[in-house]
Amino acid sequence: MSQAPPLSDSLTLATTPNAVRWARLHTTDILSRWRVPAKVIETMELIVSELATNAVQHSKEGEQVSPYSLLSTLRTFELVLEIGNGAVRVSVFDNDEQAPVLKQPGADATSGRGILLVAAVSSRWGHYPVRNGNKTGKVVWAQVSLVPAAEPRRHERAQSRPAQPSETVRSALPRTSEVDPTLLGRVLVGVRGL
Repeated sequence: MSQAPPLSDSLTLATTPNAVRWARLHTTDILSRWRVPAKVIETMELIVSELATNAVQHSKEGEQVSPYSLLSTLRTFELVLEIGNGAVRVSVFDNDEQAPVLKQPGADATSGRGILLVAAVSSRWGHYPVRNGNKTGKVVWAQVSLVPAAEPRRHERAQSRPAQPSETVRSALPRTSEVDPTLLGRVLVGVRGL
């Protein structure tokens, strides 16, 4: 008897140098098992790489349990993958309470494009604070539609719904520049090489 794949999966990783690679491999494995289209998996690999990199870079050291334990200040982040409502969604929890900043870095900047890339390739993204007992920090999430978006009709383009408090939509991207597909392609090639 065959069983439908689960609609949710989570993985907790230590904030080590190889965590981003493991997060990406886990994402590819789970989404392949769920029979998600290859193009969506490729997009989710990029999103997971950026969100996991941010979690590794910005997480804070935990309280020290014992001066003798090597794991007493181990920092972790949690990766959650979900399918529902015609979309694949990834959420990353880390213990840094500071909200991500959507910024336009200079042409020579070597970092700072992660959230800009996430906003460019996802159908929706956002963040929210987490304060639950001794678990504090934030969740940054992004989703990619499983159904190709139809080209909006001319009269629909002018209309936009207001953003919900917990989400940021593409309209939040800076309007002074267009997304550079060549740059996105180079980033994807670089991410695959990690």
